[in-house]
Amino acid sequence: MTVLTNNPTMAPAGAARTARRTVGEVLRAYVALTKPRIIELLLITTLPVMFLAARGLPGLWPATWTMLFGTLSAGSANALNCYIDRDIDEVMRRTRRRPLARHQVSPRGALIFGVILGALSTLGLALTVNWLAAWLSLGAILFYVLVYSMILKRRTSQNIVWGGIAGCMPVLIGWGGITGELAWAPVVLFGVVFFWTPPHTWTLAMRYREDYAAAAVPMLPVVASDRVVVRQIIAYTWATVLCSLLLWPIAQTTPLYPAVAAVLGAACLFEVYALRHRLNAGKTGVDLRPMRFFHWSNIYLALLFLAVAVDSLLV
Repeated sequence: MTVLTNNPTMAPAGAARTARRTVGEVLRAYVALTKPRIIELLLITTLPVMFLAARGLPGLWPATWTMLFGTLSAGSANALNCYIDRDIDEVMRRTRRRPLARHQVSPRGALIFGVILGALSTLGLALTVNWLAAWLSLGAILFYVLVYSMILKRRTSQNIVWGGIAGCMPVLIGWGGITGELAWAPVVLFGVVFFWTPPHTWTLAMRYREDYAAAAVPMLPVVASDRVVVRQIIAYTWATVLCSLLLWPIAQTTPLYPAVAAVLGAACLFEVYALRHRLNAGKTGVDLRPMRFFHWSNIYLALLFLAVAVDSLLV
């Protein structure tokens, strides 16, 4: 079965005049709108917090529904972000293969898809988990779309600092989904993700500085020198590590968690100071190898939250 897309009379400049695509290809394009790799990272911070909230294995169905509808919530935010950023995505090399940039999905289709996912996720969480998780999920979508995508991203170099709050919300959603309330422990982990997000994103922006500049997105590496950016990355990395250690006394974890957090934090700091060393040695651009820290920061966050889950099973 095939689907006829891109009406020749309405095809945008540069797009193929006609294209016949299978239903599978259309579905894959819509799935790509949700940015599955970003969703994976968000879920990595959601599930371990449910272990912490339950002080062991969380209930099967609350955990399953929270993860399922949390996935739809993140997919909604990402699809709507693709709709808003479609002009930027066409300019940046890193994002030119996204469905809207390649005209695989119409803007209207992406908008409707994102809204439907948001409605399903909010209603699903309300009916199967609780209203706290539902409202937190809806708040994350609205903040990411309205505050970050529509206001902050194109106007300030601090865009990812405050816009990153949306990416911290799965921690609160996971806790709220199990307990029906909030506490200091998830707030600490919220802080970990909050401080972790800027250095993680800024190192990516250092690698793709020309892309962001061409798209007129004022990421910090676009508007500030490498020295200023690295100084900020170091400060936020220290804040991340110190915040991660606060969980030990606040959540009364076993000694396993602070030991793992300290080792992972030391490794993360080693990488960020290695970045500064390369800068001091006169390296610039690609030779600074900012993606080393970017990839390591992904590993750091995944292992730290894995330690949260494992520690919760030992209490």
